[in-house]
Amino acid sequence: MLSINEIKKPIATDIDVFEGRFKASMQSSVPLLDRITHYIVKRKGKQIRPMFVFFSASLCGGINESTHRGAALVELLHTATLVHDDVVDNSYQRRGFFSINALWKNKIAVLVGDYLLSKGLLLSIDNGDFGLLKIVSEAVKQMSEGELLQVEKVRRMDIDEPVYYDVIRQKTASLIAACCACGAASGGADEATVEKMRLFGEHIGIAFQIKDDMFDFGTDDVGKPLGIDIKEKKVTLPLIYALKNCTSAEKKEMINLVKNHNDDPIKIGRIIDFVKSKGGLEYAGTQMKVYQDAAFEILNTFPAGDARTGLEQLVRYTTERNK
Repeated sequence: MLSINEIKKPIATDIDVFEGRFKASMQSSVPLLDRITHYIVKRKGKQIRPMFVFFSASLCGGINESTHRGAALVELLHTATLVHDDVVDNSYQRRGFFSINALWKNKIAVLVGDYLLSKGLLLSIDNGDFGLLKIVSEAVKQMSEGELLQVEKVRRMDIDEPVYYDVIRQKTASLIAACCACGAASGGADEATVEKMRLFGEHIGIAFQIKDDMFDFGTDDVGKPLGIDIKEKKVTLPLIYALKNCTSAEKKEMINLVKNHNDDPIKIGRIIDFVKSKGGLEYAGTQMKVYQDAAFEILNTFPAGDARTGLEQLVRYTTERNK
């Protein structure tokens, strides 16, 4: 599989420009805030979401100033949600580094998240990018609804496949869908094309989350601790399938273990073994491929070229990764 740097070669210059502008977009007159945003910028990931924005724009008319603002808007709002999520989840690490709340406590972390959110809103409003703002704001709304739906269902342990897909469509896929829609809209695409790209991104996001959920039952060298979803009592697709394909006694036992494992590695190991023995990982892999293929089916309706190739490679990178 190609590396992320090889994939982004056609838009490498745009990504470099974007990174400088994104850093500038977070600047403040408050020294403490500047220290924190500098810490955030230094620890940014692979810029997958901006890449979806740029490749989508290139596919649908071309990259321009609006595209750069759309990519910055997505990253500002996404970063704000991550900062807030770490507070909600009481998490002290992100990508192997200390989280904002771990270093500066919850109150400051919440305020930093609010600041990033406001900067994204102002970036769009000041430049008249109301269409892009609507796309991303809808995604943030869905992300919040997805989180709350998951919390509600986890408490009652009544997540089935339709509910699982509702949760990940809102929680994860909505933002990748917004990236692709923003890119298309910034490139001047009509409403039908923007919606087609939004659906393309949604399929990718669902496939991405299924793959991420599979890591919970695999090896522990994937950047995500083994069994972390089980520890947080999240019911994901591999477990849903396993619970659907077992005896009533096994189901009762496993649900009880999920509810009352108390972070016991032996109990968590039993749940992982149960899911593997019932074919949960194989089933999830098959479903992930269904959504990946649906994304490719949409992508293949566009003319061949560097943008389409780049998006295809990016889809494969996000859904076929080993970490």
